[in-house]
Amino acid sequence: MAASPPRPEPPADDRPSGRDIDVFGVTHPGLKRDENQDAYLIASLHHAMVVHDGSLDDDEPATMTSTRRGMLFLVADGVGGGVGGRAASTAALRAASRYVTEAMDYYARSEPGTEKAFIDHMLMAVERTHQDVLEAGERDEGTRGMASTLTMVTIVWPRAHLVHVGDSRCYRLRDGALECLTKDQTMAQLALDSGDMSVEEAEQSRLRHVLWSALGAQQLAPDSYHTDVRRADRMLLCTDGLTKHVSDAEIAAWMAKPVDSKTICRGLLDLVLERGASDNVTLIMGQMSPMAR
Repeated sequence: MAASPPRPEPPADDRPSGRDIDVFGVTHPGLKRDENQDAYLIASLHHAMVVHDGSLDDDEPATMTSTRRGMLFLVADGVGGGVGGRAASTAALRAASRYVTEAMDYYARSEPGTEKAFIDHMLMAVERTHQDVLEAGERDEGTRGMASTLTMVTIVWPRAHLVHVGDSRCYRLRDGALECLTKDQTMAQLALDSGDMSVEEAEQSRLRHVLWSALGAQQLAPDSYHTDVRRADRMLLCTDGLTKHVSDAEIAAWMAKPVDSKTICRGLLDLVLERGASDNVTLIMGQMSPMAR
């Protein structure tokens, strides 16, 4: 996916503190599925030192961490409710978060090309995660063929890096306008791009939820997107359990409400449940707290 034209970036010394950040996540099995095969992760990223021995006082912590270096958000959706979907989404989160943590070392360096190296390692993390999911499926006949979507955002102020596989989504509300930063990797979207379907036909097509790219599937083609972060931005990651029932216009209206992230997530989840919740649904909402703006 091509990045948008460069925009002016906020000064790096305007970095928000931990208390400025308002993030909330929620997942629900929905009303039609017996198992929740979605998974999500919200994590802060830090430098760390583990003390093995020395002359420190006994009450000194064995592990010492620095202030927050960044944030990591992930959502994953076991594909199609099929065999091993829960195992696939959980394996995807574990592997991706581990590899991105390793890649964070590149942000600790000051050499030219640091950001490009980090981006390359994020894409490599998705490739390695794909292999982990494939191997996990091969080890257990009960989960053979398992697959998962993955939408992952790493924020290191004042930049955001997004890597995406499948049809989970990442939205950003900026200056009152909603942007979908991801592109669904579905057969319907391919038909729409080629002109074989209209927007209306694609939205009604059974191919809307048939993936051509996923972790653990036969084909993997991760998209990446890199952009600036502004204090007034709001970001939402979600699985397709939300977008099956709630329109972009409704998502925008909820994200624009002057309330905290928990209220927005709960409000959108309640809307899905009111409309039948035919699938698992997962949301992560992130913004600066009102006092930080």
